Amino acid sequence: PKRRSKTVQMAIEPARETTAPEGWEKTLATIKRWRAEGPRAAVDTMGCEKIADVEGEGGAMDEEKYRRYLTLTSAMLSSQTRDEINHAAMARLRAHGCTPENVLNTDEDALDAMLNPVGFHRRKAQYLRATAKILLDEYDGDIPSSVETLCALPGVGPKMAYLVMNVGWQKPTGICVDVHVHRITERLGWTPERAIGKNGSPRKKTPEDTRASLESWLPRDEWIEINPLLVGFGQLTCTPLRPKCAECPLAADASCPSAFKESATPTSEKRRAKKIKLEPDA
Repeated sequence: PKRRSKTVQMAIEPARETTAPEGWEKTLATIKRWRAEGPRAAVDTMGCEKIADVEGEGGAMDEEKYRRYLTLTSAMLSSQTRDEINHAAMARLRAHGCTPENVLNTDEDALDAMLNPVGFHRRKAQYLRATAKILLDEYDGDIPSSVETLCALPGVGPKMAYLVMNVGWQKPTGICVDVHVHRITERLGWTPERAIGKNGSPRKKTPEDTRASLESWLPRDEWIEINPLLVGFGQLTCTPLRPKCAECPLAADASCPSAFKESATPTSEKRRAKKIKLEPDA
């Protein structure tokens, strides 16, 4: 029987601010230098962008096709999960044999045990098996090659789709906006604090708003790198709770308008963070 298609909501209001923020080139160069000279973040060795050498893995599966499938799988596990936990789960899957055929033929309970303690591991085990069947039935074991078709897969939202396009297919299709990119670009004043709805009234900004705003002025050749760059910066320095402004070069050169301004208590900060929904329910 023909599978039911998933409703994919991709459209948002066009970005209204198309002027690049003043001094963004200097700020970006400072972050790049700080990241290059400083300690490595978890994303630098364990993020979805850092799929390890696949030589000799994947059995009879084409090496590039296998790499793309690993990228998709890692992205699907990454939601609500730290890089370290995601990396460990991917290592268990790869040892087991991380191909669409093997995942589909693996019992859901066994697959769930391999994913634990990934966030929502039971649901993700179901998504992985359902996705594996779709890939085998409709894509000859490969992954979809567009944002729209990727978002039609179970458990895949826009953030994951852009990441897979950028890394798996190596096409800068759009900026992957996660919690770190969403937070840091707002702190830097690179995106407006609020979005404007279709009726002209202000509304709460979403990661999709952030993506559209950034893409309206950030050069395309920065689209792929900006995510791991800012994720690492957010993991090490511009943390969600009590950012380390005293150690930050952007505070030192007065290029960050939010430096030393966040003094929220842990409880209030956590409440605010919970209100940001980054991926639609699949």
